[in-house]
Amino acid sequence: MPKEILTLLSQTHPYDSLPHDYLVELAGQVNRSMAKAGAVIYHAGTPLEALYLIVSGQVDITEPNGELVSILGPKNSFGERGLMRDGIAPVTATAVKPTELLEVTAPLFHKLVKEHPAFLDFFDRTRPARAKRSALSTQTLGDLMTRNPLTCTAQDSLLSAAKKMRDHRVSCLLVTSETGALQGIITTRDLTNRAMAAGLPSDTAVAEVMTRDPKTLPASALVADALHLMVEHGFTHMPVMDRGQPEGILSQTDMMRFQATSSASIIMDIAYAANSAEIAKYVKGIPALLMQLVGANNDHQVVTRLITDIGDAATRRLLKLAEDHLGPPPVPYLWLACGSQGRQEQTGVSDQDNCLIIDDAMRPEDDAYFAALAKFVSDGLDEAGYFYCPGDMMATAARWRQPLRVWRNYFSKWIYKPDTEAQMLASVMFDLRPIGGTMALFDDLHASTLAEASGNSIFVAHMISNSLKHTPPLGLFRGFATVRSGEHKDRIDLKHNGVVPVVDLGRIYALKGQLTEVNTRARLVAAIDGGAVSASGGRDLLDAYDMIAEARLAHQARQIRNGHAPDNFMAPAYLSDFDRSHLRDAFVVIKTMQSAIGQRSGFL
Repeated sequence: MPKEILTLLSQTHPYDSLPHDYLVELAGQVNRSMAKAGAVIYHAGTPLEALYLIVSGQVDITEPNGELVSILGPKNSFGERGLMRDGIAPVTATAVKPTELLEVTAPLFHKLVKEHPAFLDFFDRTRPARAKRSALSTQTLGDLMTRNPLTCTAQDSLLSAAKKMRDHRVSCLLVTSETGALQGIITTRDLTNRAMAAGLPSDTAVAEVMTRDPKTLPASALVADALHLMVEHGFTHMPVMDRGQPEGILSQTDMMRFQATSSASIIMDIAYAANSAEIAKYVKGIPALLMQLVGANNDHQVVTRLITDIGDAATRRLLKLAEDHLGPPPVPYLWLACGSQGRQEQTGVSDQDNCLIIDDAMRPEDDAYFAALAKFVSDGLDEAGYFYCPGDMMATAARWRQPLRVWRNYFSKWIYKPDTEAQMLASVMFDLRPIGGTMALFDDLHASTLAEASGNSIFVAHMISNSLKHTPPLGLFRGFATVRSGEHKDRIDLKHNGVVPVVDLGRIYALKGQLTEVNTRARLVAAIDGGAVSASGGRDLLDAYDMIAEARLAHQARQIRNGHAPDNFMAPAYLSDFDRSHLRDAFVVIKTMQSAIGQRSGFL
């Protein structure tokens, strides 16, 4: 009997990677059992006693709601997902026909995982740690900033401010109120250009030359975020804030000592582009940048953030060029992005989804200005490769170019009359992020809409139903459900069947937990921290999302390297057996989380 087991193990991965002597010992330790047709090997929600390897027969894996996930045959393993997590089975395993099994007991399984890296690599579905290169842009401001920055008041004299900078050998001071609130910043460049060159006396108040209400970022922001704002807007120091109070300062000089500024170089070029043609020329650098960032093993959320920053800069430059061409706007406005740009998740292929919120002082005749502005910007984005939205969800459509009061009515109607169109529109518009204009137009709208929506159980239920329409590409026989016809036949749609289901789940968690994050990964992390999703399920989903998102970027980088335009359709043949197994398990996790949220809402 052990000889037959030894032969089977030696022909099955990852057992075949074990030293021969250890494999012989293992063959004598595993248990052999028979399951009758119809026998439940384990139920979802019960403790797992072993990892199971099928010798002969067939086992069906089903969700707690009874939905079939996988049909397993000889040499397939099952039970590892629960064993690697908390020891509880997330699914039910049933023998469909008389089935012979090998059982690796839970203690023995954990011993194998601990002592043999090949076992850990095969059964651990979390994202492996990878060596990073060009790491500066991927650090957070909290990692590099100077803490406890020096300050002065707006009433202090320029002479006292200059002496403080000289004595402490710094190039700037933050200007704060008596309560510690940030009012402005004054730099050595301000003293030179605005004070000395203008002939101001040394007793002039700091308030006369400081930069008021400077742009700021939280300590959790990436260094790349700060650098991109600096090169786009022409300043050299970034105040770092924590709950409304200054926490630190980061200077451009510090960052320029390091490498990894290629995305910043593109943004700098865009910031000074004279027309849309020049912007398009610089945006063409994105494919090469994506290939470089993926090749440097950057995490997917870093790659997409840096690429989205370029799209943001292109949009803001086009807004400025539009205003130069059309004249100043008749009333304040705000340009917002939704979709992947709104979530800061743009890749090598993106369309444009945008809208305009206009101040309620807008008169009917003012729409001609904003229609022209929207056309100018959208045409420029299309020229740069951000093609027009097929669903016409752009500010060029009058429907998405409205005063603030109309937007409030839109969201209220979607929330209280959540028909099919309302669900689709709300899904897109809950991913809004301001890009350029008067930011205050969005602040109250965002907060009030989130509170109103999360408090309406019928709307939340309909949003959950809508989120379940995108399903992972799971084939029953341990394979993938690929596109059946057309130019992408036999390929996996990594966007609509891979990333989008997680995006939809993240949006639901944000809605239910009133989370202000828009980025999908940030939503998942906030949902785990805030209890909007179980810690174990949330971590599994986060790992699954990371794996799929990085597979998508790796696919696009491979296409660019081979001289092709990037897309979202990957042939499973490009994957090794190892990667194919892990990717499929990631899709199973998503299916499980969809089933869980659907069951709780009565849609499954």
